[in-house]
Amino acid sequence: MYNNMVTSLLLHGRIETTEPKAKELRGYAEAIIQWGISVQPLIAKGDKASVDERAAIVHAHRQAARTVKTKDALARLFGEVGAHFQTRKGGYTRMLKTRTRKGDAAKMAYVELVGLNGQ
Repeated sequence: MYNNMVTSLLLHGRIETTEPKAKELRGYAEAIIQWGISVQPLIAKGDKASVDERAAIVHAHRQAARTVKTKDALARLFGEVGAHFQTRKGGYTRMLKTRTRKGDAAKMAYVELVGLNGQ
């Protein structure tokens, strides 16, 4: 379930879920975003990257692909998201409490990527 939520978060930039799930999701998302950030300097080298550096990029892609379920989300992680958070030392996501869900009275919250998509 959390793998699908991380994938949706990367694709859409913001998702709504219950507060307990949102709190747990933040840890998963931060770890996956770290994989995207860790290889940004190597990706920037392009064709000038050594064999070991290319192997590190492939390793990061494979590690992230264990959680992120679509190629679009992986491409966004290693392209846009990784580059955006490259200078940041943590705190890539934020949780905003929103409402109480009608029906079961569950407390709801948004989880979003900080500063992405004009936020």
